[in-house]
Amino acid sequence: MAKARFLFTKNQDSLHVYIENLEELSVEEIQKIEAFVAMRKGIFDFSSYTFFIPKKLDFETFTSLLWHVGIDATCKEQNSLIQSDTKIEFGQYKGMFYSELPDSYLVWLKSNYRGSQRDIITMELKQRNL
Repeated sequence: MAKARFLFTKNQDSLHVYIENLEELSVEEIQKIEAFVAMRKGIFDFSSYTFFIPKKLDFETFTSLLWHVGIDATCKEQNSLIQSDTKIEFGQYKGMFYSELPDSYLVWLKSNYRGSQRDIITMELKQRNL
């Protein structure tokens, strides 16, 4: 069974994790990760292999929590290049920082949003390599 590989990014008031090898994981392991995210009121985005948890957690606490719930993973920490303090002003994610948005929503915004904050969306997508 493959061991999950997580790339952890701490944001201002949340954390963002990319699962580098999601397609190699067993259904059981994916369900454990999904339950872990749901317990912390996070969002799991299967289409971009990422999840977001709206809590301040440092890397050590995150890895400790994974171990505690029985998720066997290799974790790397990535520093966020952009610390955007701009919050989204509309839609279901209103009030969240752009850095906290799920990847799939940012990609959707790139194609559908025509407002004044397009530069923030473009910068966030570039930082996430999307």
